[in-house]
Formats: sequence, C-alpha cells, structure tokens
Amino acid sequence: MNVFITGGTSGIGLGLARRYLEKGCRVAVCGRDIRKVPAAPVYNELRLYQLDVYDKEALEKAVNDFAPDDLELMIVAAGNYSGSAVRKLTYEESMEMLNVNLIGAVNAIEVARKQMGERRSGHIVAIASMAGLLHYPTATIYSKSKRALIQVCDAYRRTLAGFGVTVTTVIPGCVDTQKLRDINNNDLSRKWFVVKEEDAVNRIIQAIEAKKESIIFPLRMRLLTGLTSVLPYKWISYIMLKRAQWMEKQ
Repeated sequence: MNVFITGGTSGIGLGLARRYLEKGCRVAVCGRDIRKVPAAPVYNELRLYQLDVYDKEALEKAVNDFAPDDLELMIVAAGNYSGSAVRKLTYEESMEMLNVNLIGAVNAIEVARKQMGERRSGHIVAIASMAGLLHYPTATIYSKSKRALIQVCDAYRRTLAGFGVTVTTVIPGCVDTQKLRDINNNDLSRKWFVVKEEDAVNRIIQAIEAKKESIIFPLRMRLLTGLTSVLPYKWISYIMLKRAQWMEKQ
C-alpha cells in the first residue's frame, strides 16, 4: 500500500509512518524540516519531502513523484498551534494556524481526491482535534480552524461516497507528543486525560482499517466536551478563559 502523510516528520504523523513501514507499506512523509526524522534503520525506506503544506503545487508534485497514479492512503497530520485564550495573537501566528490547519489540510485532501476520484479508490484521513468540538464565540482560532476541518471532512465524505473514496476524521484529545511537551515545558500534569502517542496511533490505525467515518478519543474527554457543549455560551467562555489563565500561571 502507498501511504503519504503530511506533517509526518514528528509526533502522531511519524508514529503512523513507522507503523505502516513495519507493515511493509511504501510510505512518504512531508514536513518543513525533514531532519527531525530520526536516523534509525526503521526509517531507511521512508521517502522524505521538505515542503509547506499550504504550497499546493509543491505538495502535488511530491505526491505525484511518490505515487504517480496509485496513492492509496493520504493521512493529513500537519498541524499548528499557538495559544490565544489569554493573549492577543499576532497576525503571523493567526495566519500560520489557518494556513496549516485549514488551507494546508484542504490542499492535501484535494491532491488525494483528484487522483483517488479518477481511480475510484482510496482513503483520506484527516487529524482534527477535540478542541474543534467546542463551539462558542470566543473559542480560539486553533479551535475554530479544527472545527472547520471537521466540517470540511464531512463535506468531502458526502461528496466522495459514491466514488469509492473513504474519508475518516480523527478527533483526539491531548496526545503525549514531543510537541505537546515542548509547549507545556515538559509538564503535562495539568492536561486532561492525556493519551500516550502509541495508544493514539493504534486507535487511528484501527479506525482506518475499519473505514470509520470518524473516531473521537479518549472517551472521558469526549464525554466532558459533550457536557460542556450544552452549557450557555457565556458559561463556556468563562470556564475556558479561567482554565487558560490558570494554565498560564503554572
């Protein structure tokens, strides 16, 4: 199987790349800095492409170089996060999240859709976030970009259903990746229901193999998010702001 993973040079993307390599698949990843991929024997056969996902021309060129007409699985794992609940984001930070989390994701889906739709076969997987399930006016740009991605995936799923292309949306809570540790100074003690990276990779692969429309995990975080979503907007905004302020002080 030919597998292409955006944002596959670290975190969940790299974890998925490793698992598919171990399964004997042909795997390619792209990212801004391919030097982040460890120099380990397991990655000897991994194809590396250095590019920005919001450069659609470069992304399409990489995908076509790797699998000219037989891409079978596209995993959209590239993501960008800047905390914005307690401070005003810069224009550059805001655009970076939109470029990667939304425009870059749509680019990857479109590149895969074009090839898979013509062949009437393939699977597109996009990794969103539990933050995208929180809907209230003062939600962060990160949350809103991930919410938009969830809706985009739903639209593509409905559109491609009759063309043999499966679309799976992955909606995880906090996953214990190096990026999350870097953002939180290596202290995840105040994060809710953190999932180990290997566990997240296992859940995602199971969902792909079962061709699920979506997967949301962990269950406790899903239940908490569902409970929060029924509260008045003012309550949600207040709770999330206070939590962000508490986190900022730690």
